[in-house]
Amino acid sequence: MNATAVLQVVQESTGPDLEAAEQAAREFLRALGVLDETEGTRDTPGRMARGYAELLTARPFRMTTFPNEEGYDELVLARDIPVRSVCQHHMLPFVGVAHVGYLPGARILGLSKLARVVEHFACRPQVQERLTKQTADWIAHHLQPKGVGVVIEAEHTCMTLRGVQATGSRTVTSTLLGTLRNNPASRHEFLALTGVHR
Repeated sequence: MNATAVLQVVQESTGPDLEAAEQAAREFLRALGVLDETEGTRDTPGRMARGYAELLTARPFRMTTFPNEEGYDELVLARDIPVRSVCQHHMLPFVGVAHVGYLPGARILGLSKLARVVEHFACRPQVQERLTKQTADWIAHHLQPKGVGVVIEAEHTCMTLRGVQATGSRTVTSTLLGTLRNNPASRHEFLALTGVHR
């Protein structure tokens, strides 16, 4: 198979040490005075370790592309891709949706891979701005399309559950590259189709 048709994403680490994470979670909870070793909380440190390991471990995937044999030159957009990540400042979750689109060049992308790229970069401590840009840059680099657009809308629990407690507030970030950045009509079409103008 052609190397440009399938790109392998390699996980950057050897995997979490769940035993060490569980011990650290136990000490953390004790330090906060919330672990009383009852039947209901005895397994909480292990659950915490496994939960965070799941949130912070990306599944490997193959970046499948195909020749654009029909010369399709209109926008391809996947809307409302679920996003879940962890704020790098407070290690609290943020959740929302991503809208990811591109204007094809010589190749088109397997549609599920738009969601996979978002998931790949979301599975690490993040800030939403970087997550948005990493997703767009990765697609631009590996697919070489005429343009890429990524919009992420998310609620950050570090802002809604603590501090200012701005319940219901959502943060919107965008990265536009190529034609979607430079051509006003293409830019407007992409943003309109994402629904961010509603």
